[in-house]
Amino acid sequence: MKKLTKTVLLLASSTLLSINLNAQEIDKDSGLIIAEGMQVVKTNCTVCHSAKFITLQKGDRETWLSMIRWMQDTQGLWKFDAKTEDTILTYLETNYPPSQSSRRANLSSDKLPK
Repeated sequence: MKKLTKTVLLLASSTLLSINLNAQEIDKDSGLIIAEGMQVVKTNCTVCHSAKFITLQKGDRETWLSMIRWMQDTQGLWKFDAKTEDTILTYLETNYPPSQSSRRANLSSDKLPK
């Protein structure tokens, strides 16, 4: 019985440690994940729109770049210097990648209505 209790406690402890290591700290003002580059994103992106626009989106570097280019071409977003743009893209692709989508995966064609 003692061995089972120790095993259960050890398993529970390692699970909690794993959860804590994977937890991301969130900026209380913006809702953005606190990580390198967050302040640059917060400063440049939330001037025009809520950070919620960022946190609800997911994409790889190319997807984020295309969103930035669209905003520059159609919404009056200023051009970034190369370092600022790289910092923004690195932050976004790292913290809001496609794999973190809150949506379920698309249905395969055989599961779609006929």
